[in-house]
Amino acid sequence: MVKFEIYGQEMIEKKVKSSGNSGRVYLPPDWVGHHVKIIRID
Repeated sequence: MVKFEIYGQEMIEKKVKSSGNSGRVYLPPDWVGHHVKIIRID
């Protein structure tokens, strides 16, 4: 395991859903156009 230290505005914890042959995470519409970082925790 690796430790990350990240600064940001908001945090959401979600489960990745299957979408065709990849995964998908739905985020709030007001996050559209903003940069996000995704970290797999398990």
